[in-house]
Amino acid sequence: MKNYETERLILKPADLEDADFFLKLYNLPSFIKFIGDRNLRTKDDAEKYIQNRFRPQLERLGFGNYVVIHKELNEKIGAVGIFEREGLDVLDIGFSFFPEFEGKGYAYESASNLKEIAKTDFGVSKLSAITSKENYSSQKLIEKLGLKFQKFVTLPDETEELMYYEN
Repeated sequence: MKNYETERLILKPADLEDADFFLKLYNLPSFIKFIGDRNLRTKDDAEKYIQNRFRPQLERLGFGNYVVIHKELNEKIGAVGIFEREGLDVLDIGFSFFPEFEGKGYAYESASNLKEIAKTDFGVSKLSAITSKENYSSQKLIEKLGLKFQKFVTLPDETEELMYYEN
């Protein structure tokens, strides 16, 4: 499991040292509204989430969720990942950033880089993405990544109907 770099960013595999970062990111109102409440209330909750949700896929497949670090600022600004998701047959690409770093191309830069890495290093030729009907900025980014809307889906144990994209 290695780091990847773009012109402005470093993509670092999520690890226990990132617990405070994920606790903050996953409790943003926009994250809870558009992605969902992951019920992370303490640093210990975040550590368990990383250990139980992120690490097994990273160890098994060699890729998963990455912390996005701004090179110049040396600051964690968001996360991007490719995930196995229950209810989806195709690996799912997702991203979330702190509001002050949205709209600056960081999500596209990191997600397009990870998409290319998945293809060249891991042989992943097909990706999906899901988003809520109200998350217009996410829809635009998903389409910019080359994924096309296919249908509406509802994931297991969820009630919200989501937009499903695939390349």
